[in-house]
Amino acid sequence: MTGLFVTVSVLVLVALGVYLAVTVSASVRAGRADPGPRRPPVDRAQEELRLRYARGEIGREEYLQRKIDLE
Repeated sequence: MTGLFVTVSVLVLVALGVYLAVTVSASVRAGRADPGPRRPPVDRAQEELRLRYARGEIGREEYLQRKIDLE
C-alpha cells in the first residue's frame, strides 16, 4: 500500500510540474508575441491641423504656416 501511495504521489507531482511548465511557457510566449508594425506616435496638434485643412476650414497658406510653427 505504501508503494502505491508513493507512486501515485510522484505521478501527481510530475503532472503538476508539467502543467506549471506549460502554463509558464505559454504566458511567456504570449508576452513576447509580435504585436505587428508599430506606428510612430501621433502629434495631436499636427493631426488636428491636417484634419482642419482636409475639411477646408483653413487655407493652404495658413496650413503651411501653422505646420512650420508646430515643427
